[in-house]
Amino acid sequence: MEVNAGKAGLDPNRLETISRHLMENYITPGKIGGCQVMVSRGGVPAYFRSFGQMDIERDKPVQEDTIFRIYSMTKPITSVALMMLFEEGRFQLNDSVSRFIPSWKGQQVWVSGDGDDMETREPASPMTMRHVLSHTSGLTYGTGLFPSEHPVDKFYDTIGVNRDPGETIESFADKLSKVPLRYDPGTQWCYSLATDVCGCLVEFISGMPFAQFLQERIFDPLGMTDTSFVVPEKKLDRLAANYGRRADKTLKLLDDPMNSLYSNPNRFPSGGGGLASTTADYGRFCEMLRGGGQLAGQRIIGDRTLKLMHRNHLPNGTDLGSIAMGSFSETAYDGVGFGLGFASTLDDVAAGTIGAGDYYWGGAASTIFWVDPVEDMFVIFMTQLMPSATFNFRGQIKNIIYGAIED
Repeated sequence: MEVNAGKAGLDPNRLETISRHLMENYITPGKIGGCQVMVSRGGVPAYFRSFGQMDIERDKPVQEDTIFRIYSMTKPITSVALMMLFEEGRFQLNDSVSRFIPSWKGQQVWVSGDGDDMETREPASPMTMRHVLSHTSGLTYGTGLFPSEHPVDKFYDTIGVNRDPGETIESFADKLSKVPLRYDPGTQWCYSLATDVCGCLVEFISGMPFAQFLQERIFDPLGMTDTSFVVPEKKLDRLAANYGRRADKTLKLLDDPMNSLYSNPNRFPSGGGGLASTTADYGRFCEMLRGGGQLAGQRIIGDRTLKLMHRNHLPNGTDLGSIAMGSFSETAYDGVGFGLGFASTLDDVAAGTIGAGDYYWGGAASTIFWVDPVEDMFVIFMTQLMPSATFNFRGQIKNIIYGAIED
């Protein structure tokens, strides 16, 4: 990929701090296997660099077309897909989810107790489309991402809510309808399976399989040729290995690309975390966002709809620090709002970061992106290290890049 930092209004020498920082602090010490960074401003690629190995066991370096598991960076794509149907007049943000998933009528909210002794009540207000898009629905992740002894979270396991191979959109939605909500919709924020529900809603409302909708309405128009829920056999040699860290801080292989879960053709199409992609592909998605919903003449979503999506939709305009339940998501909480599929920096002083007005998310294997409409810029960082809270790549890379802006 050709880059021109000067044309993009960035100092190329200061941008090189990214390379030194990642090599000296992460690649050489073996804290991660490899990574890739893309910076683009004003539609001009300013920096694109690969570091280290995509597969340590096979001694394979990260390549320009390496495929990464993007996990929760699937969420913005799913949210855009659902809001495309909003633009077609298929629903309103304040419509009840049960209008489209009838089995969700009569949902209950947890009050007290556990198991057979659990006490529930009717919610103060029904769960709406806005709630599932903004993680204020009352849903949680159960015990799927983090250990929890809360009765509601354990109930997810009891009735078998999962995103395992063979699960269908219909069976997933039906199981989830039986789980009591953790809180009244719209009153708190909790990172959850809500965006998987958004994927279900895309399928139910459009009448098209969710994966097919993404392919025909987003990936094909944008030229995202390597983004999918299943990595085909012919591309497995381009899939990076996924790692965690042992107690002694050495890397541990979690998913071998040659025997990857991503190669299973029966993988559940998780709208909340199921896609694999390349930096170039996700760059096309981000460039579409930077361009107000279009890329190379292909309009994916309207500019005004997109602006609505990355505005703060939390109750009374508060930030996550005031309303979030649980200690983990793909963002800090103070000074940060949440819209329809994206977090957004409301107050850079409170957030302790540069870039008020940007919107973003990340993935469980430490992938990150953000789009900054003020600076007309987007940034993507790809690696494969779980969990994403291990290192603060976003904060470190952000400081370097904003320090390189010249105009």
